[in-house]
Amino acid sequence: MKHLLSAQDLTRDQAIQILDIAEEMAATQAREVKKLPTLRGQTVVNLFFEDSTRTRISFETAAKRLSADVINFSPKGSSVSKGESLKDTVLTLGAMHTDAIVVRHYASGAPYNIAHAGWTDACVINAGDGTHQHPTQSLLDAMTMRRHLMGPTPVGQDLNGLSIMIVGDVLHSRVARSGVDLFTTLGAKVTLVAPATLLPIGVDTWPCGVYYDLDQALREAPPDALMMLRVQKERMSAAGGGFFPSPQEYTRDYGLDEARLAALQRHAIVLHPGPMNRGLEITSGAADGARSVIVEQVANGVAVRMAVLYLTMTGAKGKVAA
Repeated sequence: MKHLLSAQDLTRDQAIQILDIAEEMAATQAREVKKLPTLRGQTVVNLFFEDSTRTRISFETAAKRLSADVINFSPKGSSVSKGESLKDTVLTLGAMHTDAIVVRHYASGAPYNIAHAGWTDACVINAGDGTHQHPTQSLLDAMTMRRHLMGPTPVGQDLNGLSIMIVGDVLHSRVARSGVDLFTTLGAKVTLVAPATLLPIGVDTWPCGVYYDLDQALREAPPDALMMLRVQKERMSAAGGGFFPSPQEYTRDYGLDEARLAALQRHAIVLHPGPMNRGLEITSGAADGARSVIVEQVANGVAVRMAVLYLTMTGAKGKVAA
């Protein structure tokens, strides 16, 4: 696997391989010395054109735990602010013998262009492009679900038989798109819940069910895993707003509160890709409660990104642990 650009590109076996290696990586992180020599002498560039906390720091941590050298790039303070194109930025990085580029970009398809336009020989990993894809997020979500819902030894298992519900701003969510792709590849049944204004055109062709009423969906398609999506106010503002009447109405109709939490199956877990709008799509009681695995998602993100860097940069020929 040279690049990771989309969850849709992964076969079931490839996804399971990443998840299984992530489990190995997670085991090494419980040791006193967490660093592995796997990527010693190689360079990873985090090329982030959008703000990020969890994803950027997670990739940086993952690369450093594998002993790679890490360069963090942001447009502010670089030649991008002077008008330099994405192509020229990537060509510059290539001239510095970069081995992997982790890219987050506001334009859907930017990572694909970097990987296939002949600008670089480096491995390219999509850390989120526009409203398109965020494959490592769906992988860390799958790892979290597999650990909690597929028994004490999840290695080798997919998500077959699970019911996964994704609620909220699907229209602007690369997390939702990647999740639908990956979770269905792994055998899960996925249901989307959102107001019609926050569902993309063509969603009826996606391999999932769609509801417009959250309470009805919880009754008729009770989830094993419930993922609440962030309301992406910044993308709504750019598009002119008007996607729902008021925050209060959105919370009433689509927010996860204690009453809806109590209606879930006893074993069901709650996820959120972050950052959270507490009090809008999820209450603090739900976010911090016993069912929540939100903090664990962040921890699993490091292990998943270690696995992805390992597979893309070594071709699975390096040693996982030492």
